[in-house]
Amino acid sequence: MGKGSGTKDDPWQLSTPPGTSHYTMHKDEKDGVAIIVCTVGKTVLHYDARVLNDLQQFLKEQGDWVELGSADEQKAPKEGTVEEWGRSSSNPIGGWYGLKKGLRGRVGMYIPPLMETLGLAEVEHNPKNNRMRAL
Repeated sequence: MGKGSGTKDDPWQLSTPPGTSHYTMHKDEKDGVAIIVCTVGKTVLHYDARVLNDLQQFLKEQGDWVELGSADEQKAPKEGTVEEWGRSSSNPIGGWYGLKKGLRGRVGMYIPPLMETLGLAEVEHNPKNNRMRAL
């Protein structure tokens, strides 16, 4: 489980589902939109903060475990995964929750541990092929 309160000065301290990489996230605002800032080493990604509630709702609708299927923006996501949903034209925002061109993918890698920390979802922590479900 992550530590921190989610502010810039006290970000959530998180690990990827397999536990192989550590990163931080915090809430912020950009152009009047609530965002989540994800810092992995020197790489900074931005996600639309609506992803938290929208993904929880999607998981509730699925009613069971959903594979994470994390993929970079340039790679096609596996069908039926959290990653596919995070960039689908049929999701509540009609496209990408990732906001930085070239770094819009990896919703299935970085968002699930935050949702677990916030008590919104349960996430598996296997070496690969992890899944999540709504709480």
